[in-house]
Parts: sequence; C-alpha cells; structure tokens
Amino acid sequence: MTVEVSTPTDADLAELADVAARTFPLACPPSATADNIAAFIAENLSRARFGEYLADPDRAVLIARDGARTDGDRIVGYAILIRGVGADADVQRAVTTEPAVELSKMYVLPDAHGAGASAALMTAALDRARQLGAAAVWLGVNQENQRAQRFYAKHGFVVAGTKTFRLGEGVESDYVMVCPL
Repeated sequence: MTVEVSTPTDADLAELADVAARTFPLACPPSATADNIAAFIAENLSRARFGEYLADPDRAVLIARDGARTDGDRIVGYAILIRGVGADADVQRAVTTEPAVELSKMYVLPDAHGAGASAALMTAALDRARQLGAAAVWLGVNQENQRAQRFYAKHGFVVAGTKTFRLGEGVESDYVMVCPL
C-alpha cells in the first residue's frame, strides 16, 4: 500500500464520514450498545460535523489515502487533532506538559491494518502537532482496547492517567496516554 496523508477538502467529507462510521465501532468495547455507538456517530461523525471540524482553527483533520489502488485513491483512515487539554479534571491531572494537542480520533479501515496506513497517519499527526506548537500530544483510549494501546506505546505514548468517555447513554473507562514531542 502506498499511503498519502493530507488535509481533506469539502469534496472528501461524505467519504470521510463513511470511513468514520465504519471504523468507530471497531474501537468500542463489547459492552457498548449499538444504540450508543449509533448516537455517537450521528452526533460527532457526520458529514456536517466534519465540515465544522475543517472550519475550526483549533482542529486539524488528516486523511490517509491508499494511493496505489487502480480504482482511485480511497480514504483508508483519518485523524483529528484538537489544541489544548480541555476542561476535564482527570485529563488536566494527567497531561502536565503544555502546550498540548489532543489526538481526538485516529481510525483506519480494517483492510488497511498492518499495511502502513496507521503508522503514516500517526507520523503525520505528530508532525502536525509540532507545527501547531505542541510540546506533547495526548489521547484517550478505551481500557479494553489493548491493540490500540500497544500501537500508541510503539509511537511513544505512555499511560499518564484515566478518564471517562460518554458514549451515548453509556460511560466508558479510558486511559489517558501522553507522548512528549
């Protein structure tokens, strides 16, 4: 796979929302209900929401494309960065290096796992965080998602605390992982 990472345009929003809707459930723990997952997707991962994210100066959206495909350069993954730590007290305790940027979302389609898309997207996300002036990048990852935790650790993230994450009507337990830049 030849991976190309770039900033999406308005023309990419429908495909990006589709990739987001297909990948988000893969990171959810088995206890998450289909209704709660669907509610999160509808509220946060729609075409309209991605349009808002692109227009927000405190966010950076990246997409990974499979540039080697003969049927076109399809989006295989995406990442969203958000400046700052936010108001969550648990995150504020865990993220002690500032300025910081949150790696809010980073998902890759299953058929692109192990093909370099995730690594390319992470490298580009960390580079973009540096461009935004960050001294650290932080993220929340479900405590049951060991595969993601291993991936993040491989890229320099360490567990620095815990927080909760609202998923529809449910509340999930996350680790806060931090990567100094």
